[in-house]
Amino acid sequence: MTDPAFWRGKKVFLTGHTGFKGAWASLLLRRLGADVYGYALPPTHQSALFVTARIAEDIKHRLADIRDLPTLRAAMAEAEPDIVIHMAAQALVRPSYEEPVETFATNVMGTVHVLEAARQLRKVQVILNVTSDKCYENNGAGVAFREDDRLGGDDPYSNSKACAELVTHSYRHSLFNTKGAARVATARAGNVFGGGDWARDRLVPDAMQAFLDGRALRIRNPNSVRPWQHALDPVLGYLTLVERLAGDERFIGGWNFGPDKASEVPVGTVVERLIALWGSGAHWTADAGPHPHEAAYLRLDCAKAHTKLGWTPRLDLAQGLRLTVDWYKALREGRDLRKFSLDQLDQVVGIAHTA
Repeated sequence: MTDPAFWRGKKVFLTGHTGFKGAWASLLLRRLGADVYGYALPPTHQSALFVTARIAEDIKHRLADIRDLPTLRAAMAEAEPDIVIHMAAQALVRPSYEEPVETFATNVMGTVHVLEAARQLRKVQVILNVTSDKCYENNGAGVAFREDDRLGGDDPYSNSKACAELVTHSYRHSLFNTKGAARVATARAGNVFGGGDWARDRLVPDAMQAFLDGRALRIRNPNSVRPWQHALDPVLGYLTLVERLAGDERFIGGWNFGPDKASEVPVGTVVERLIALWGSGAHWTADAGPHPHEAAYLRLDCAKAHTKLGWTPRLDLAQGLRLTVDWYKALREGRDLRKFSLDQLDQVVGIAHTA
């Protein structure tokens, strides 16, 4: 459980705040009473959560690129944050094949820039770099990955996230290794879903867009198994980790935040549940390809977060998918999505509005 007393009045520099998961993190941080300073590129969709929930009304933010080190340094110095949470990224596997240089520049050098900018500021207590469950070297065996497993990745996205982990490791052990230095950790989660996501080639937003348009959802690999989770579950995990890390250096390092085993199911299972929740007109068809390689199995072992942080997911797969479909139906109906999103957040987190 997150502690509002910890977050109240804390200055949080959040990269990627206009993205899907970053927008949910912004809403939650403001609910907890933190002062949020966002830094990211503009949102890429007119109905993104950042836009529809009117998050810009709540925070101070700058639209800029983490590949621009001088601008990033200036923005972070101006914010004078207590905590830095790095979520900005090129976050998708398939586009990484199309734009590998941009993917590596953003995910690797962008991470270097965030850590370097934070290193110049004495007030920073905690730095959390959010990477991905795809940072692990996946041999397809289906065994759940633990935090000390080998990093790797064949596609540019997965490989860039493994590189971001190595960059963070280097900074943590060579440049944040003195007394009083910021404590640094990484968080690994993936296959998140929820209201306000429009990322291309991601199953749930692809389904919602197809159903809104009245067309068939095209599925590449219905038998691929993934750890599915609503975005608020790992975000709550990230904030819990930050709280512990601020008080104890033993929480330095990498952490997995994945769903319960019952939510590790094939793509086809998720699609059928989405169709049932959406109702009339929702259907799917096979997309024969060709497609770039994607791992057939991906699972996370989250025992470390369960036992040492006391973190467990609050939503099972059915609850998370229901919240998600309800959000997109609310969009279709022209509802006030700021209020609707905050109400959903309160359902999951159960805290009073402090902002």
